[in-house]
Formats: sequence, C-alpha cells, structure tokens
Amino acid sequence: MSHASNRIWWRIAWRNLWRNRRRTILTASALSFGFVASVLMIGYMDGIVEELVSNGTRVVTGQVQIQAEDYQPERSIHKTIGGREGIDVAALLAAVEAQDGVTGVAPRLYGGGLVSSGDETVGAVLMGVDAAREEAVSRFGSELVAGRMPGPGEIVLGEAMAETVEVGVGDEVVLVAPAADGSTGNDLFTVSGIFSVGVGAYDDSYALLEMASLAELMAMAPGRIHEVAVSVEQIREPDIPAAEIREAVAAVAPGLRTEAWSGFLDQLYFMVNYVAAFNYVVAILIFGMAAFGVANAMLIATFERRREFAVARSLGTSGGGIGRIVIYEGILLGLVSLAAGVALAVPLMVYIHNNPIDLSRFVGTYSFVGSAVRPLLTVEYSVWGPFVSGVALVGTGIVSALLPAWRAVRVPPADVLANR
Repeated sequence: MSHASNRIWWRIAWRNLWRNRRRTILTASALSFGFVASVLMIGYMDGIVEELVSNGTRVVTGQVQIQAEDYQPERSIHKTIGGREGIDVAALLAAVEAQDGVTGVAPRLYGGGLVSSGDETVGAVLMGVDAAREEAVSRFGSELVAGRMPGPGEIVLGEAMAETVEVGVGDEVVLVAPAADGSTGNDLFTVSGIFSVGVGAYDDSYALLEMASLAELMAMAPGRIHEVAVSVEQIREPDIPAAEIREAVAAVAPGLRTEAWSGFLDQLYFMVNYVAAFNYVVAILIFGMAAFGVANAMLIATFERRREFAVARSLGTSGGGIGRIVIYEGILLGLVSLAAGVALAVPLMVYIHNNPIDLSRFVGTYSFVGSAVRPLLTVEYSVWGPFVSGVALVGTGIVSALLPAWRAVRVPPADVLANR
C-alpha cells in the first residue's frame, strides 16, 4: 500500500469520526476520564510507596547498613565492627562518604537497658549516636518536639517513653544497662530532648545518647560500633550504590556485611513490588470496563453506516479497506482521548502534588510494615504511570474497534442495498 493511499484511509477515518460529534465527544470523554483516573490512581499508589520507603528508610535505618557479618539476627553487644579490637571509625566513614550518591553516613552503638524516673521504669533500646552525622541519615533531629540532640551525660527519649516515665526536657532519669565486661552500668542522665517520628516502635522504646557516653556506660572501648547507617540519593534503587559502598568497605575492613534496605526491610520491599504490579491491574480494570462502552458506541456507528459500507464494497473497495477504516477510527479516537486526558491530568497531578489533601481530621498517622504513613492524599510524578495508562487507552480504542471492524467487513452488499 502506497503512502498516499494509506493517508486517504486515515482522512476518511478522521471524517467518519466526527460525523456524529456528540457521540464521539461523549465516547472520547469517557476514555479521557478513564485516563485521568488511571494516572491519578497510579500516582496515588506511587505516593503511598514513596511515603513508605521514605519513612521506612529515612526515619532510622538509612538506605544502606554496614554491620559485622555475625551481628544479625541476635544483635549481641559483643558483635561490633572489627570485633573486640574495634576499627578505625574515621577511615571507614571517609571511605563510604567518598562514594557517589552518598548523602550521609552515621556510626551507631546499640545497647539495652532500663530508664527510670520516680516510680516509673521502662525498657529501652539505647542508641549511641554522633548527633552531627545523625542529622543526615535519620529524622531524630528533625522530629524533636522539644529540646535538642544529646551531648555528654544527656539523653533524648521518644515522646511515648517520656510520657510513660513522666519526664520532660531538663529532668533527670536513671539509666541501667548491661555492660560488655559482664557488669551492670548505671548513671544519671539529663533529658535534653524528646522526639516523635510517628512510628510506635521508636517513639515508645528508643533512647538516644551521645556515643561516648553510651560506650562508657556499657564499658566498651572507643572505636567499637555496631553499625554504620548510610543515606543515598537513589532511595528507590539502593542496590547500585550499595554495591559500590560494599567494595569501598571491603578495602578498609574485609568481612563486613553491607546491605541495602531491600534486604533488611524485606516486608517493605515486598510492598513496593506489590504496589508496582498492582498499578498494571488498575490500568487493566479501568480501561477494560471502558472498552465495553467504546465498543458499543462503535458498533452502533457501524450499524448506522451499513449502506455506506455496502456501496463502498459494490464499487470495489476490499473488505480489508472497510475494516481498516474502522480500526483507524479506533486509533484516532484513542489519540484524541489521550490528548484530552493529558491536558486534564497534568494540571491535576501538579496541583495535588503541590497541595496534598490533608485527611488528618478523619484518620491519624499509622504504622505499616515498620513505616509511618501520614494521612495525606498526594500523588508522585512518574513517567511509567502515564505511559502505561496512555498505552492502555490507545489499546482500548484499537481493541474496541476490532468487533465493529469485523462486523463491517461481513456486511453483505446486495442484501443491504436491497433492504433485506
């Protein structure tokens, strides 16, 4: 078929499409709104995933963690990086910081103990931090509801824990913790701050101390740490920077385990992949339902033009030519609907992304797979969501035209022209 001949078929299909403007506009509107609904729904699901990943990895864990090979799952206080001799922490941090895409590196020391004030006592996960470095990895510093990060002899409590032991900034608490040498450490600490990250597992059980203070309480030599938490730019795809960090760490301290969040937050990783797969289901459901309405409209249009098709066949037009016109109409209808849908979806996406709808009056922040989800109706930009929706929309136009095209090809010219 020549290019000129093919262009004629397209022109005929375009003119046929607008012979009944009302029907075409209504059908295109249905497809356009289906596109908008699909894009917004996928954007909303991506927004939830972004919230889950962001809060799941930025609150405490970081996107990459470096630990002793045998530290997990028991998390013994004796299993420090470099063993009982410790490690050159400054050299390890410098090697990690030198890697592309790394935005923060924070050493940590962990322990367990009891926090007491008056008659109240609660168990706590003790976390020794470098306050300046911790700001770039976790949200403890940015989520302080009162006070500041800890200095020597100071402690920062989760909001729920502070309420349980009934203390505030400036009050003193007694801290008792098992030490590495088998003894029991105990000391008096001043509450310098109270944090609330929105995840119960942290707000009611974590207590932050300056790293040297916790090391002294637990009778651990300087240079012994349990973990290095790393934040990276590629939050959703941390495996690539994790591999580079792993090589850099191996050159400084062989035998350490360097793992991306997709490994140590396996439930969260499952949810991310599950939502990504569900986005396809959303597009299929929306346009699957739309296909029936579009096919019905095109069948009616085909039936109304039976005499036209019969005349064309009588004048020598092949059945393939008749079917091609109807298929082209479906393609053009899909493209027109896509253009209208994009014109409507883009400003809506931009507005909702920049102005999330706050649902806090109906529901509060909740924890899910170890992450906090705020009650905000928002969307995330993506190329994949609109692309999948656009392909599904145009595909719907084509699929919806197949049955009408088949019916048009089977029109018997003699019977139709004789009104039989």
